[in-house]
Amino acid sequence: MKAQRHPNHELSPMACPRTVADVDLFGPGAAEHWYEAYDILHAEAPVLRLPGEGLTPDRDAFILTRHADISRVVKDWTRFPPTLDLLVAHIQQSGQLPREMPDLDAMVQSIVSLRPTQALWRAHRQELTDPWVGPGAGRHRAMIAGHVDALIEQWIGRGGPVDFVAEFARPLPQRTMASVLGFPLEDVPQLEVWGNAQVMSYVHGCGHNNVLTPEQTAEKFRLLAGMSDYVRDQVRAKRANPQDDMISFLNRVEYTALGRRLTDDEINGVVYAMVIGGLETTQYALAEQAQLLVERPGLFAQLRADRDLIRPFIEEGMRLRSPTQGLSTRITAQDEVFQGVAVPAGSTLHLRYGAANVDPDEFEDPKELRLDRKAVTRHLAFSAGPRVCPGAGLSRLEQTIAWNRLADRLADFAYAPGNTFLHQPGIMLGTLELHLDFTPA
Repeated sequence: MKAQRHPNHELSPMACPRTVADVDLFGPGAAEHWYEAYDILHAEAPVLRLPGEGLTPDRDAFILTRHADISRVVKDWTRFPPTLDLLVAHIQQSGQLPREMPDLDAMVQSIVSLRPTQALWRAHRQELTDPWVGPGAGRHRAMIAGHVDALIEQWIGRGGPVDFVAEFARPLPQRTMASVLGFPLEDVPQLEVWGNAQVMSYVHGCGHNNVLTPEQTAEKFRLLAGMSDYVRDQVRAKRANPQDDMISFLNRVEYTALGRRLTDDEINGVVYAMVIGGLETTQYALAEQAQLLVERPGLFAQLRADRDLIRPFIEEGMRLRSPTQGLSTRITAQDEVFQGVAVPAGSTLHLRYGAANVDPDEFEDPKELRLDRKAVTRHLAFSAGPRVCPGAGLSRLEQTIAWNRLADRLADFAYAPGNTFLHQPGIMLGTLELHLDFTPA
């Protein structure tokens, strides 16, 4: 069953596109029409040129929407280098220490010293993050289940609707990441403020490059001002009294790729990256999956009866409603051709993951949720290749435990009155609120 059209289409300040000329993926209200725009782009302009919107005004950007094109780009670091490589090279050539450069966040600073090359990027992942948020994420199973159960208990007995975003989908990854890092749960509200500041450009930034105004940039760094001191305090506390958490691990680990331990600045940068990547994707995925279930009568009952179906449901949910819809993260190192369109060297590539994941050339019945879909993980919700999201394992585990526990505790749920289904601005598919009526099991 296909999803119904929600009132958000009419509430958006932008009209639903009908032609390529109408397509604007980045303007106010664009999120409410993304999937209609993807149909148009797939059919008429799978490579859409944005004149003068490259890294400099004399260069262009190109929106890629085909799965094959984006998959090719993300798997070839040399031919399609990340734009971040240019920043790292500039910092290295400047001779300045990263911490002396203005408006440079902790994550970028640590990238310069810990993972400026492909080889070090791979080592960073294998040695520092995989044991905690990648293939080693299974160690957190009991902890995540505890957070899921505690959140459900807060609303399941009270009756009336639940705001699934505010009372479940958002706090679950917040609590999980706090526990992974070793932060006290009472600090989660402050971590939320810092997390929101970190992703400000992806929510409130302008255009495909997510550019903030000078005033917004100043506000971002004002909000982040206390985070570095907080993390340093935590690092010192864990050094004196190690626990079973990621910060304690980062304190003592010997980073064999560089033959030394991490500095406090580098630990701060790794923690920054964990916070920025560990909160948003899971929240958005859970909220969209809840809507997919409501809109497909009988599907939740299927999941309750056969828990093996939860995994393909999660993968199909992320494919159909990709949390990260697109990022301008790659440039062309040489002249390229995509779908017959010439793309000069030095062009910016906006990789539209949300469009690739409903590409009719790649997926049969792309707008249908099919639990029997073959190679169900070949979507690009977490990107792919050497820079695939390092926290994909943790996010998948959170989603799996969440829907298993919800299937244990709920007999069914439906939309409560008053939903607008509106999404936040930016490039993430983030439902602002989602009110659900539910029947306890």
